[in-house]
Parts: sequence; C-alpha cells; structure tokens
Amino acid sequence: MDDIVIDASGLGKRYRLSHKTRADSLKLWARNLMRAGLRGTSSADTEDFWALHDVSLQLHRGECLALVGRNGSGKSTLLKILSRVIPPTQGQARVRGRLVSLLEVGTGFHPELTGRENIFLNGAMLGCSRSLISRRFDRIVAFSGIERFLDTPVKHYSSGMYVRLAYSVAAHVEADILLIDEVLAVGDAEFQEKCLQSLQRQLQDGVAMIVVSHSVTRLHRIAKRVAWLRRGQIAEIAEASSNLLQRYLEDDCGVG
Repeated sequence: MDDIVIDASGLGKRYRLSHKTRADSLKLWARNLMRAGLRGTSSADTEDFWALHDVSLQLHRGECLALVGRNGSGKSTLLKILSRVIPPTQGQARVRGRLVSLLEVGTGFHPELTGRENIFLNGAMLGCSRSLISRRFDRIVAFSGIERFLDTPVKHYSSGMYVRLAYSVAAHVEADILLIDEVLAVGDAEFQEKCLQSLQRQLQDGVAMIVVSHSVTRLHRIAKRVAWLRRGQIAEIAEASSNLLQRYLEDDCGVG
C-alpha cells in the first residue's frame, strides 16, 4: 500500500444539460422567466449527463497507466478531476506526492509573455522556486529546441512550440506524478521520441504517470497497465502486454 500514489474510488462527474431555447433579447428573456415562475421548473428542460461514472483505479510509484477510449469516453474528465481542475460529483481521489499535469496546449502560459518569461511563470505554477528553474533553465531550453524564439511572445507560437515548451518545463521539475493528455501526439517525430525517452527515464526514477494517447505503439513502450474507458466507465483494465490495446484499436477503427 505504501507505493500507491493515486487511489480513486467511485469517481463520477455529472453535468446538467439545458434544452431551453436561449433568449436572444431582453424582452424574450423576461417573458421566459415569468413563464418559468408560473409553471415551475420542468424536468424536460434539463437532462443529466454523466461524463464519468463509478470509476475506481490505483496508480503505483514508478508505474505508467495508459488511458484509452474513443473521444468523449471520459479520459480528459478523469485527468481533470485527478488534477483538481474540476471537482467530482461523487467519489473521491487520494493523491500522494507532487502532481504535475499537462492537459491542454498552453495551460499555464500567458500569451503576452515571452517563452523565457513563461518558463519561470509555468515553473512557479508547478510549485518550483525561481532558483530551481534558474539552475535548470539551460536544460529546459535545450530540450524544447526553441532557443531562437525564446524572447518572442508565446502568442506567436504554434501549438507544437507550445507543447515543446510546456513539456520541457514539466520534464525538469521534481514531480512524483505526471498526468499527460495527448502531448505525445503533438510535435514532430524527433521531439516525440525525445519525450518518450524522457518518460522512460522518469519511470526508472520512480515517477508515476497516467498517459492518454491514441498511439498504441507509443503506449506499448511505456505503459505497464491499460485502462479502457467506454461511455464514462472503465470497461476493462489489463496489463499492457495483453491484447487489450490491440482490441481497443480494432474497436476504435471499427474492425471486426
């Protein structure tokens, strides 16, 4: 039990979808409000949508768990709950250690600041001191490969450059847990290979990680276990060495 860094139990996330026609004028809005007050709230006006339902899993130190599933299956919602970006509607997740997440391109960056300035800003948001980032600054820049654009505001960066810089900062902070959502799908083949090698080194150092990717080949290289999400629920968890990834790929592509 001492090597468990994430222990999630019965996680669920519910959203309330509205089917009301949106008022395009103040007069219509006031009229709809009066009607709603007279007849009360109708259940037909809203619908409960469970993006995640009854998800339980554990992550161990030095382990990589791959999350796979079609778009809309709940992968990103699960990572956001574990990252404390959004609260769960039900269930709980215990996290032990410093958690660093890479969920969306450009998260934690200020578009008007330069790449140099955003390295320090992003590092501070990840809980690192300025002195630590200063000591590792040269390595972060070298890993990212964007030296030429370091003093350019990041609003002029491509999505690939954003990810290069964001991943480079995350790879050089002292994290116990990494949550990565589709970062391996952005950037050229050389940078993706550099990321994979970096993740492998971090796993050897005892860092735990949950990785979302549609690349079965890359997941085979780093994942120990695989969790397959369907419609917000875990359909199956198995070792990466099993045929689960292949079955997911065939299902996702509509084979068979």
